[in-house]
Amino acid sequence: MKLHSTPTQHYQTVTAYDDTGVEINAVRFSHSLVVLPETPPVPWPPTSFDALTAEHFAQIEATVPDVVILGTGKRQRFIHPKLVAALSARHIGVECMDNQAACRTYNILMGEGRKVALALIFDQSA
Repeated sequence: MKLHSTPTQHYQTVTAYDDTGVEINAVRFSHSLVVLPETPPVPWPPTSFDALTAEHFAQIEATVPDVVILGTGKRQRFIHPKLVAALSARHIGVECMDNQAACRTYNILMGEGRKVALALIFDQSA
């Protein structure tokens, strides 16, 4: 799906996505990554949903977002609360959804000026 430009062009915006990757400001990524509105995307270590650990979320916690949108791949899956306990303790919400829904939700929240972190998992074993 192609998305149209908005007045938020100076932010990290999802400009396209499909089952194999995402475009952030028209740059294609096909590996797991974390995106924040005001900083360039960074690689994220998990290579599959089943590989997630609490340490992966510590990387996101360090950015102190208001909310984390977790894209769990082609389908929505839910993480065990112990993996995000540190985020929950700091009152940082985590919402799980498939990657495409996560991309749409991130753009909406980012456009509203929220400090949102988008964490996408692209399964490297598929």
